[in-house]
Amino acid sequence: MEKWFNVGKIVNTHGVKGEVRVISKTDFPEQRYQKGNKLFLFLPKSQTPIELIVKSHRTHKNFDLLVFEGYENINEVEKFKEGILKVPESQLTDLEEDEFYFHEIIGCRVETAAGEEIGKITEILTPGANDVWVVKDLHGKEILIPYIQEVVKKVNVQDKLVIIEPMEGLLS
Repeated sequence: MEKWFNVGKIVNTHGVKGEVRVISKTDFPEQRYQKGNKLFLFLPKSQTPIELIVKSHRTHKNFDLLVFEGYENINEVEKFKEGILKVPESQLTDLEEDEFYFHEIIGCRVETAAGEEIGKITEILTPGANDVWVVKDLHGKEILIPYIQEVVKKVNVQDKLVIIEPMEGLLS
């Protein structure tokens, strides 16, 4: 069973030449939206994805604007609105050391370096300078863990385990 990963959502058309507005969910827009790249469109009421090939990409305001081969006027792409663009797991690229995909981190157990269990990572926030990992502790309370070297000491995605050295006040 193929695993799929979101790269963006088509929210509207743009102009009359088949361009669509995408709210991007990828850290690699220049790679994902590169001319000739394959994306798969999942529409709300359909079980089968539509294979699309990127013809062109540009950015405009906070949107990525895409045109797909064979879909070059507004009437052909109108039906794509609200569709989710995805890539199969086989298209994911290797990351640098100490870089992770969100799906590798979400669900990891978090423990202190002393072995105290904190909880599980349920979400990742990207507010600015560094990511923040949301951990639901054993009592259901959310703890925000900054993804910085001083706090996150070890990440083992195979064992789904993250070791932290909490800063003063982080766990209280």
